[in-house]
Amino acid sequence: MNIKEIKEVIQLMNENGLSEIELEKEGLKIRLKKGPSGAIEPVIVREVASAPQPQARTVAQEAPVKAAAPAAERRAVRSPMVGTYYASPAPDAAPYVQVGATIDVGQVVCIIEAMKLMNEIKSEVRGKVVEIAVNNGDPVEFGQVLFYLE
Repeated sequence: MNIKEIKEVIQLMNENGLSEIELEKEGLKIRLKKGPSGAIEPVIVREVASAPQPQARTVAQEAPVKAAAPAAERRAVRSPMVGTYYASPAPDAAPYVQVGATIDVGQVVCIIEAMKLMNEIKSEVRGKVVEIAVNNGDPVEFGQVLFYLE
């Protein structure tokens, strides 16, 4: 699923007065939900285990492993949208999360700027951060791994 398809879904939501939609395509499952203000709220993407994985990957998705946790114990937190990743709320502020920190469900883990809007990304899982897969200011793709948790 690419950004053009997601924009088309958002347009259909707006045209038909829908407040929530859930889609599954090519092994990815996404849910778009309008908040009280009418803006689309991001939801973390989950991979569907039964579907085959896409063959092509970007360089950013294949970032080198920075921690020594076994792959079976690691869970990925993925980007719910295309945009620019920011680790902290301001350039001079401390990052939301660091390697070794424990995050809780609902905790803000980063900001993704999309179309001049700053979107706080909240964790849907609890765990210890073992790797941050992107750098501050990097562009991120929909579904790209942001963090690995154990």
